[in-house]
Amino acid sequence: MCAAVYLLSAATGYALISVLLLKFPTLLHRRKREQFLGRHISHRGGAGENLENTMAAFKHAVDLGTDMLELDCHLTSDEQVVVSHDANLERISGVRAYISDMCYADLPPYLCKLGVTFQRKCFCEGGEDKRIPLLRDVFEAFPNTPVNIDIKVNNDTLIKKVSELVVKYNREHLTVWGNSSNHIVQKCYKENPDIPVLFSVRRVLMLLGLFYSGLLPFVPLKEQFLEIPMPSIMTNLLNDPDNMTRSRRVILWLADTLLMRRALFNHLTARGIQVYVWVLNDEKEFVRAFDLGATGVMTDYPTKLRDFLENIGSFK
Repeated sequence: MCAAVYLLSAATGYALISVLLLKFPTLLHRRKREQFLGRHISHRGGAGENLENTMAAFKHAVDLGTDMLELDCHLTSDEQVVVSHDANLERISGVRAYISDMCYADLPPYLCKLGVTFQRKCFCEGGEDKRIPLLRDVFEAFPNTPVNIDIKVNNDTLIKKVSELVVKYNREHLTVWGNSSNHIVQKCYKENPDIPVLFSVRRVLMLLGLFYSGLLPFVPLKEQFLEIPMPSIMTNLLNDPDNMTRSRRVILWLADTLLMRRALFNHLTARGIQVYVWVLNDEKEFVRAFDLGATGVMTDYPTKLRDFLENIGSFK
């Protein structure tokens, strides 16, 4: 009887302290310093309004007033850091070759028309700018715009060169980098711990485990940005969502229920960790993300997100 009472008292005490620290995490952790606030984030520069990852797309988004550009990096055979989502050029340029096998000067231009990855049956037709840019071009053109860099491959030279460019252009305070791979994120952090890193998939799963066990308020976190999908939008990407199997629907519902938690988002933002939800292209998705407490939204349609934020009085 005494043992049961002791265990019950200990469990109750643990639960109360966990709930208290979940709501007021700065009682235990020093709030991370936020160098910038990203509410409006342009995915690949705004892949629904200009050809993805082009200077034209980035300029359009910056002119609109985007808070952050999201882009992807690869390394050419002559060790130039280029901005491209795909390692293989076939989808974006119609050439069956890998960026890593070609010199920068030999890279083909983008196709005139590209599909928008996160919008079913939508395409973007670009203007005159079809060049695959260098990362340094982006840094030079937009010296004061925060940039979110996805290191697309596990390549030590790529990670080192991206870090060198960030340092050269004095952008440690305006850059966040990482990948879904925990191995790549660890390498990024080791290469330059002054550049904030994203949560990898492995660390997101750890984060959820800590959250649902009540341990999260007690654990220090090195990451400064949580960048996660809104699982419910995945049905929008299927050619025939009505024929989705029951098991897939259950998996999507479960993932959405576990990830999209207001208490989790509020706890992280209270610790100075920004929460970005991707890739949202519809107003009802914008509403849900911000209602849940997300810091920012990543979109293919920066004009649509700007108009939404202006309407609710949250755009700079």
